[in-house]
Amino acid sequence: MSTPARNSASSANSWLMLLLAGAFEVGYALAVGGSHGFTRVSWSLVAVVFFLLTLWALSTALRTIDVGIGYAVWAGIGAVGAALLGPVFFDEALTGIQAVWLAVIIAGVIWLKLADRSQAPQETAVAATPPRDVQGAEA
Repeated sequence: MSTPARNSASSANSWLMLLLAGAFEVGYALAVGGSHGFTRVSWSLVAVVFFLLTLWALSTALRTIDVGIGYAVWAGIGAVGAALLGPVFFDEALTGIQAVWLAVIIAGVIWLKLADRSQAPQETAVAATPPRDVQGAEA
């Protein structure tokens, strides 16, 4: 049985891995944009590498983070990162209203993380409860 400190460290590592997966997703999105429909070989190869890295990091993070939460955070990081860096690397514009909605996505990702943190103590309390048999007596 794992201790609460170990669960906390595992959860922190999973969230760090999820952030890394999000960074790889940004790299993948930018590389796909630079590949011009996979017609430029160098950008296409970079896209494939980032694609494999993001899937590896995401699958590692989802070992302990719920799929729905993890996927939402990963997609949010990718969307915000690509939208913010698209104008830096490509001839794209970022309007004020787009920036507002990106801020909403960022706030949602932060709230998802905070919701995960408040759920962790309840999980360890449930895990510490001894199992009961069918009549309700402790096993």
